[in-house]
Order: sequence, then C-alpha cells, then structure tokens
Amino acid sequence: MTGDTGWPVELSGVVESVVATLGPNDRWNVAALGLHAGDPVTARTYGRTRTRRNFRERGGGVVQFTRDPVAFVDAALSVYEVDEPVLDGADAWVEVEAERVGSEREGDTEIVTWELRPVDSGVERRVVPTTNRGFYAVVEATVAASRLDVPGYDREVLVDRLAYFESVAETAGGERERAAFDRIDELVDAEW
Repeated sequence: MTGDTGWPVELSGVVESVVATLGPNDRWNVAALGLHAGDPVTARTYGRTRTRRNFRERGGGVVQFTRDPVAFVDAALSVYEVDEPVLDGADAWVEVEAERVGSEREGDTEIVTWELRPVDSGVERRVVPTTNRGFYAVVEATVAASRLDVPGYDREVLVDRLAYFESVAETAGGERERAAFDRIDELVDAEW
C-alpha cells in the first residue's frame, strides 16, 4: 500500500486504469476508467455505460493498473467481459466502493462523478517504470476513438489524431502497441 491512502500505487493528475464491475449476468465487465487523484479519488462515467449501471447497482468494482495496451483497447472500445475481476496483465489492483457524488450534462450526455474508496488491494508484480511513447499513443487513440460519434466533437480532427497516434505507435511502440492499433482498427468504424 502507498501509505494510508489504501491505493497500491501513487496517483497524480488523471491516471488511466481499467475497472472490472460485476454485471447482472454475473460476469465482470472491464472498461477504461480515468482516476482523478485527490482525497478522495474520483472517477467519471459518461452516459449510460455498464460501469455506471454496475457502480449504481453493486456499489463498486476492482480498479486495475495494467501496461498491456491490447487489454486497455479492449476495455476502452469493446464490450469486454471476464469471469474473474483481476486481469492476468494487472500489475496492481484495488477493490473500491463507488459512491455517486454528483452529475452534470454535456449536451445529451449525463456525466456522473463517483468517489472511489479502497476496500482491499494487491500488487501482482513490481516493475521498474519505463516510458513507452507507443503505449501512451494507444491510450490517447482510445480517447479519440471513443468520441468519434459524440456530438460536439469534430470527427475529422479525431480521425487525424488517430492517424498521428498510430504513426507514433508504429515508430515508438513495440509489438503489443502495434497489435493494439490493429485491434483499434477492428473496433472503430473510421478510416485514417
């Protein structure tokens, strides 16, 4: 644990993670979730997502930190369900209670803010951090891809971003980052 926060990692700014929430089919839905550092840590859900429903109905989930870009793409852009809440590629995880603390509207989209309070956590592997520009390009590409059909965002600008991030992953990433972009190409209805 990192001191008395209950989080197994130090959080600063907005940290990208994946979260597994138990659905009504008794399977764990895995989705991308941005964690906003603070006391308490907060997260936002945009629209009527499975994560929002499961947070509301189950009161929490399992936040995970992974360096696997393919797992991140599947969590961010597809319906990704698993039998167990902790992914094989998770370096650390934290079970959280989620409490709705606010909401706002952006156009037709309701954005709900959740306070996340740690209940239990674990570290699966300790790693020496490295900076792989290709991985971060994958993360940014999932943000652009997830907004392609959202009113208020310029589709052409987002497609240009996808092309740029793919070129970064090709030149600065490894095999998994290139595989992640292949997966983005499969999941996204856009040409770049």
